[in-house]
Amino acid sequence: MDILLRQVTIIDSSSPFHQQKADIFIQQGKIVEITESVDRSADKIIDIPGLHISMGWVDVFAQIPDPGYEFKETLESGANAAASGGFTDVFLTPDSSPVVHNKSGIEYIKQRSKSLPVNFHPIGAVTKSLDEKELAEMYDMHQNGAIAFGDGFKSIQSSGILLKALQYVKAVDKCIIQLPDDKSIQPNGLMNEGIQSTRTGLPGRPSLAEELMVVRDIEILKYTGSRLHITGITSKKSIELIKAAKKEGLNVTCSVTPYHLYFIDNDLANYDTNLKVNPPLRSREDKDALIEAVLDGTVDFIASHHMPQHADAKIIEFEYAKDGMIGLQTSFAAVYTAIPKLSPDKIVNLFSYNARKYFDLPIFKIEKDAEACLTLFHLDQQWIFESSLNYSKSSNSAFFGRPLLSKPLGIINKGSLFLNE
Repeated sequence: MDILLRQVTIIDSSSPFHQQKADIFIQQGKIVEITESVDRSADKIIDIPGLHISMGWVDVFAQIPDPGYEFKETLESGANAAASGGFTDVFLTPDSSPVVHNKSGIEYIKQRSKSLPVNFHPIGAVTKSLDEKELAEMYDMHQNGAIAFGDGFKSIQSSGILLKALQYVKAVDKCIIQLPDDKSIQPNGLMNEGIQSTRTGLPGRPSLAEELMVVRDIEILKYTGSRLHITGITSKKSIELIKAAKKEGLNVTCSVTPYHLYFIDNDLANYDTNLKVNPPLRSREDKDALIEAVLDGTVDFIASHHMPQHADAKIIEFEYAKDGMIGLQTSFAAVYTAIPKLSPDKIVNLFSYNARKYFDLPIFKIEKDAEACLTLFHLDQQWIFESSLNYSKSSNSAFFGRPLLSKPLGIINKGSLFLNE
């Protein structure tokens, strides 16, 4: 397909066209011309005032439970949701059925995603069946394309297992991705422990459960000298701990979810089960600390924590509802709505460049003869995420019906175009 982009603002600090408006002609997946005005015919001409483009975006933590739970999400529906949200690359957690804990699980995802508009990168499980009894076949998974290792939404509780895993991945220069959550602290908590949990009568879960795990993981990282990514950070104290670890020179990165930047625990006053997530929504003070950490660079990436759930798991009493919400399509819009002072350069670093550099993914310059791996987005287009726009097979989103201040418009990847129209 030949694609012509008219007067797009290019956001790529390594490109000579950075922050300039230009026409871009793409042929068979390659950028063949970038000039002030391109005079060519094309199969698709995109001429949208205010359109920005950047190198393709990366989501470092999303659950698409195919195989096993295709009624929640398939790789095909997940790819369409990701493309609609502006993502060309998505890291998939291993908690499918069977668990992605051997090379066949890695190969299944890699082979199935070849024909999809998005590149899926499997995260290999650290332990077999996620049961923390025995290390999984990590070297075989690495050889077959695992992007990193972690037990997905199940935090690694055993210090000994985490120690061994960090030592193991050091030999192949890979990373452990950990969701910090000490399950032994108030395991029956349903929301953040605080004033709002008292008002609603719901059992609280303190941020201490996260912070103790962050302390432990950083100490084990210090001992092993390996690489650790901590995802789903929610508390002010956790941010302070990670900032201090970075100052020590430890190879640690962190990510936050869009919904922890947008919502707080007070938003649970009406018991909206779509806001039942793990880690839980925290206080306004915590949210403000997360926003500041995004702006000052402590937070390295945005992670959607996309977690589809069937309606039966959400349209139920709050106590029995399952955790999680979908988020691939709303990640960018939610983050920019929560932090409208984010510059285009900062957005691209958070959603693309930082993750590509840290996880050794290809970095595509926007220049002549380069491969076209692009995200299209608008910084000043208000819209509302309606159910009719949802590409996921599940509908557990708290963003339906909410006005958002920016919009992902699609991607150009693998020689094809996915455009929200």
